[in-house]
Amino acid sequence: MFDYPKWKYWILAIVAFFSALYSLPNAFLSIPSVTVAAEKRGAPADATTKGTVEGALIGKEGQKVSASSVELIDGRVIAKFPDIATQLEAAARLNQDPALKGKFNSSLTLWPTVPEWLKKIGGRSMTLGLDLRGGVQFLLEVDEKTTRDALDNRLINNLYDTFRSREISYSGVTREGGNLIASFISAEEAVKGRTAIEQAIGTEVLVQPGDGTSVTMSIRPEIVSQALLAAVEQNTTTLRERLSALAEPVVQMQGTSRIVVQLPGIQDTRQAKAAIGSTATLEYRAVDEANLGRLNEIAATGNVPPDSLLFDTKEGGKILLKKAVIASGNELINAATGVDQQSGKPAVSVTLSAAAGERMLDFTQGNVGKRMAVVYIENVPVVNTVDGKDVTTFEARKTVISDAVLQGVFGKNFQTTGLSFDEANELSMSLKNGSLAAPMKFASERVIGPSLGAENVKAGMMAVIGSFLLVLLFFVVYYKTFGVITGIALIVNLLMVVAIMSLLGATLTLPGLAGLALTVGMSVDANVLINERIREELRRGMTPLHAIDVGYEKASGTIWDANVTALLGGVALFAFGSGPIQGFAITLCLGILTSVYTAVSFSKGIAAMIYSGRKLTKLAI
Repeated sequence: MFDYPKWKYWILAIVAFFSALYSLPNAFLSIPSVTVAAEKRGAPADATTKGTVEGALIGKEGQKVSASSVELIDGRVIAKFPDIATQLEAAARLNQDPALKGKFNSSLTLWPTVPEWLKKIGGRSMTLGLDLRGGVQFLLEVDEKTTRDALDNRLINNLYDTFRSREISYSGVTREGGNLIASFISAEEAVKGRTAIEQAIGTEVLVQPGDGTSVTMSIRPEIVSQALLAAVEQNTTTLRERLSALAEPVVQMQGTSRIVVQLPGIQDTRQAKAAIGSTATLEYRAVDEANLGRLNEIAATGNVPPDSLLFDTKEGGKILLKKAVIASGNELINAATGVDQQSGKPAVSVTLSAAAGERMLDFTQGNVGKRMAVVYIENVPVVNTVDGKDVTTFEARKTVISDAVLQGVFGKNFQTTGLSFDEANELSMSLKNGSLAAPMKFASERVIGPSLGAENVKAGMMAVIGSFLLVLLFFVVYYKTFGVITGIALIVNLLMVVAIMSLLGATLTLPGLAGLALTVGMSVDANVLINERIREELRRGMTPLHAIDVGYEKASGTIWDANVTALLGGVALFAFGSGPIQGFAITLCLGILTSVYTAVSFSKGIAAMIYSGRKLTKLAI
């Protein structure tokens, strides 16, 4: 007898309800909009800015650009438009408006229209990828030279510490090509130095033969490769956090030295580059007080002591600081803008990591009454014209913003002063978002217009709907009532895939849409197996209800075997692929799992609702 437990009906109803509910946000399409935001942090848009935007849209001589609405939201002016053509015209006008130019950026965005009640219960639409929404894509490459220089500087500091702790007399450490050369006052001291190097840092360097009073060494290639890979991994995380406020970013590693950044919905490359290149950070260094009396001579001749560096000050002067960095921005745990209670001036309250806090504590304990400087480092975009094309690079500008006498001992918690309110806000934001482990160069950039993205969405949806209707038509004609059951199962299958991807926050790309279309085609395989098995049992003389029960039972094992192999292929695509391939793999894997459930369990439940308890002499299949 063909029977179906009542509790399973409840499961089917719950699955169908929540699949429909959480796929619903995708029916509310985002509308074209233009976001007007301040170029500098700490200077949000206000009602005056909103009025300026409205005036620019009205224009002169009645040349009005019709906006659906203009709103002030979270310090930004959001102008919404009925179509993309109007959005593009409005963006061009706002970018040229003299009252906004140089103070505010106008960027093309898509504004979500999901109702608030859906948002409150966790409903959200899938993020559309670059190829469906339009936006910008950058290929970033780690600056290998800067990374190697940082490794060299760290090694030089370790060498100085090693020589001092073992009381080895040295002249200095210099760079020559890709090597470091440690010079000593005598051949005897050079032998001691070589032994100390091999014992203390021999795992990091390759020591080469030198002359009688020097030791030549180079950093091991594997150490450089590990540093580059670590820099790319850290930069990937940092960029993802930094860009989350600007868009719904897709940030992925490509190889061992490159990062792909996709910003769907963003069309203004200047805004995107500013966010990516915003690498303001700090370094804390000791002042070289022993050589301050020779500061003018050193600045004029450029003959800087080997363990010191010459920096510009905020006031336009020069100062000599030690090479060794006490603590840097990438060792920071938190930063908050406030006011110094003693001076009443802006300050950034800094919390360092445990290791950096210990170094700061050790330094301040032994140097009370001496001076410590704060170096503000900012990567500034520089545009140069090469072969008729604008090439953007970033120039690191280091300025000493504070040079104070240490009045007491402190560790990981302290304040940094010497900034304006805007500078303090911007520095706090940059520090909290994280500093890049190594500078990145723009290897390439690509802009996809929103109109092309809309065409891709339309074409992709037509492919999914077309494949669904064709399959449904075939099944209804060929399998009659069971073809209708299959159609209902297919609808629930699609809703389940869309709902799960929406809840997971997955990014839907054009290959992902292809995966949805393929899912529709693949999901019918299981229904074909079940329907043909039922037909076979009927031909053997079984009663209709018994044939349905046996057909579902015997086909289930085959369905699982066939789909598990396809699932393994999808997992391999996700594990070894990247970008669009992973998007396709995610959709495919989810589609396989949901199609097995809807074919084996959901369609059986629908069949039970129709046929269970009835006396049948024949079956429409």
